[in-house]
Amino acid sequence: MRSRILSAAAAVVAATCLYATSAAAREGAETVPEQQLMLSISVPGSANLGSAAPGGTLTAQLGTVRVADTRGGQARNWTVSVTSEGFTSGEHTIESSAVRYWSGPATASNGAGPFNPGQPNAASAVALNSRRTAFSRAGGIGNNAVSWVPSLWIEIPETAAAGTYTGTVTHSVL
Repeated sequence: MRSRILSAAAAVVAATCLYATSAAAREGAETVPEQQLMLSISVPGSANLGSAAPGGTLTAQLGTVRVADTRGGQARNWTVSVTSEGFTSGEHTIESSAVRYWSGPATASNGAGPFNPGQPNAASAVALNSRRTAFSRAGGIGNNAVSWVPSLWIEIPETAAAGTYTGTVTHSVL
């Protein structure tokens, strides 16, 4: 009996090994006066998500994502979105619809909230085949920051070819 194995790294699936890379994008650029008033996001570089056989599932954490808002003063809202284009290995693809994401709760926060996870637990995981809300803040005045450790759940297709798959999970804040 032959078995195929897939592995993943930082949001990547490979025969059956997955690797994923994180990307951060800052949307809505604005002019900033001398004192740096900023809305920023930091994400982990890359992660090895492990491996799974075709037809199996792979669950892994991406690492800490952090948003810091130093725009202060008045009430400032922000939303972090997340998306992925799936994982590839040569000509083979694990579609983004097979990649589910959940933010989990805040692991650290400071300043006025409330801070709202898009998916507080695994039961609320969403497919990354379109832009999804990962975390948000509505209301509150003053500087603030929040961190969380998102998880991915990847369904490996029965037809997946063995190999190392890589992909990017992009977080952006606006």
